[in-house]
Amino acid sequence: MTKKATLLVLFLALISWGRTVADPRDGQHDFDFQFGTWRVHVQRLVHPLSGSRTWVTYDGTHVVSKVWNGRANIGVLEIDGAAGHIEGQSLRLYNPQSRQWSFTFAQSSDGLMGPPMIGEFSGGRGEFYNQDTFDGRAVFVRNITSDITPTSYRDEYAFSTDGGRTWETNWIATFTRASGATPSVAPPPPATGLQQHGFDFEFGAWKMHMKQLLHPLTGSHSWTTYDGPSVVRKLWNGRSNLGEIDLSGPGGHIQGLSLRLYDPQSHQWYLNFANAETGTMGPPTIGEFKNGRGEFYDQETYAGRAIFVRFIMSDMTGRTFHFEQAFSADGGRTWETNWIADFTRV
Repeated sequence: MTKKATLLVLFLALISWGRTVADPRDGQHDFDFQFGTWRVHVQRLVHPLSGSRTWVTYDGTHVVSKVWNGRANIGVLEIDGAAGHIEGQSLRLYNPQSRQWSFTFAQSSDGLMGPPMIGEFSGGRGEFYNQDTFDGRAVFVRNITSDITPTSYRDEYAFSTDGGRTWETNWIATFTRASGATPSVAPPPPATGLQQHGFDFEFGAWKMHMKQLLHPLTGSHSWTTYDGPSVVRKLWNGRSNLGEIDLSGPGGHIQGLSLRLYDPQSHQWYLNFANAETGTMGPPTIGEFKNGRGEFYDQETYAGRAIFVRFIMSDMTGRTFHFEQAFSADGGRTWETNWIADFTRV
């Protein structure tokens, strides 16, 4: 090969390398294989990190639904075994900036979302990690999704207490795509009180008109408007629900979701929000319904400042309802409303 040809080959190789670095893999459809209904068989290590080798088994169903055209999804798990009943949800969100997935898991026993596991797929295998606590100890947690075919796949969870040098598997789930009737799963015990049905009024499809304050907490009075559909689907027989919005207006496009989870112990609701632009979830907004009005609160940061956040849902008629979001920078003494939304049933 001549010197000129060699330089040309090196130049083309550098271009190819530069494209590889500049254009990381787009994984927004990595979980498409999972949409639908699955039969699941689970093996769970009863006492992780104790030296125990006692396992229990469960069987049931896992139903995965598409959100944001596949850039998010919600999985609902119901399994039974000799050790009892487990009812859980996994919300998976794709971050278009990092090209990674995050997913959070919640059980119906407390309605709390755990810390997100973050990772990606490579070579047909997904690996996801987070740091959590188990029996008061900090541990790393790993989830591996593998052996993916159109009709089956496998999930494994493991803990590490030595910084990832060694891992102990504590959950093995094998999934087979369901055809025809799915196996019956024992229903959970009924919750008591009416609070668990606080969001029943919202199930279905709505037209949404929203006003947004452009620059909160600055003294500005400039607002913009958005319009679009909102759809709320029932989960866990109403003890959870998933709301989606897809709005457009002079300010651009907003695509978001809200996963609401009921805690049967505190009789409160946890509202978890995410938008498609970042694919990440904020802290839960917590509250309850009283006398036909829902109030929910949390503490967040806005423009680098710690603030209180308040959501109010009111004026529910069956055909319409009203929503407002407000910020407080003085510990709740005063509130500035920055989102106002009115909903009309389709």
